[in-house]
Amino acid sequence: MGPLLIIFTLSVVAALADGIFIRRDPGPRYQHVQDGLGTLSLEELCAPPTDDAKYNPDTQNVYHLFTRRNPSVSQPIIPGNEQLLKASNFDPSHRTAVQIHGWYSNATDNFNAVLLAAFLAAEDMNVIVVDWSAGGNTYNYGKAIRNTVLSGAGVARFISWINNVTGADVANYHVAGYSLGGQQAGIVGRNLDGKVGYVTGLDPAGPCWVGYDHTFKASDAIYTEVIHTSIRVVGYLEPLADVDFYPNGGDNMPGCGVSDDCNHDRSYHYFAESIRDGGFTGVKCESYEHALVGDCHLPETLNMGGIEPKTGKSGVFYLETNAGAPFSKG
Repeated sequence: MGPLLIIFTLSVVAALADGIFIRRDPGPRYQHVQDGLGTLSLEELCAPPTDDAKYNPDTQNVYHLFTRRNPSVSQPIIPGNEQLLKASNFDPSHRTAVQIHGWYSNATDNFNAVLLAAFLAAEDMNVIVVDWSAGGNTYNYGKAIRNTVLSGAGVARFISWINNVTGADVANYHVAGYSLGGQQAGIVGRNLDGKVGYVTGLDPAGPCWVGYDHTFKASDAIYTEVIHTSIRVVGYLEPLADVDFYPNGGDNMPGCGVSDDCNHDRSYHYFAESIRDGGFTGVKCESYEHALVGDCHLPETLNMGGIEPKTGKSGVFYLETNAGAPFSKG
């Protein structure tokens, strides 16, 4: 069971048309954390870690390779073990997707299962599932943020090693991350000099990332895209990428009721469906504030997600979804 997290924020609230949006204050925020005995303690959410425990992604991250030849049982890839890599099903001529989970999760979570199945259904490709739970499974959110940055650099080193051994091209990679993993996906691309072909942030984490040096940037890859689905609580409010999609205004996803977890998770369900079936046509907006209230009428449209990068496209887009699968309205 993950940590119980209650976030209190200072916010500046502004109105646009007949909708309300929230601009997060980058200042101190606090969390109630429940330990194994059920005791609650109040901690500063964004405080840097004070303990001496060190996390080393080069030795503690675990990498699982899946292909159509082994779609359900992974092959471990160990950094530095060239013999193991060469004996695996990794094909440098194929596209490679790299999946990065969020806070307090691991390689077997729902995000990885849903996205892995979609990628392999769409194309014969390499899919590498990153397990950075050694760094992300901590109740201390400040430590999890620090480890997000460390893991991003470590994953980039891992990718560079694979490419040096196999001759694979970094431009043929697609790095997709969810929540803290969404922020980490950008960090991976940045550590590879922005040469990754496609980076997708799936509702990247918002708390404590506003104004942070390591926050997802449009320049982190040749093409970057973010899907925002829980902007008021756990996701990031403002645009981050070349293209930012705000389904249903970025919050209150149809079918989710009052569940923020459901809103957050919808980002990867939408993305997986877009890989399998396409759809999700977004309308371009004058600004993200217009996207939050669905006031978007510019003539340009663009499909959200998908397996092919939309290199050269930019802007903010709005679309609406169904309450259940299939989520796309076209």
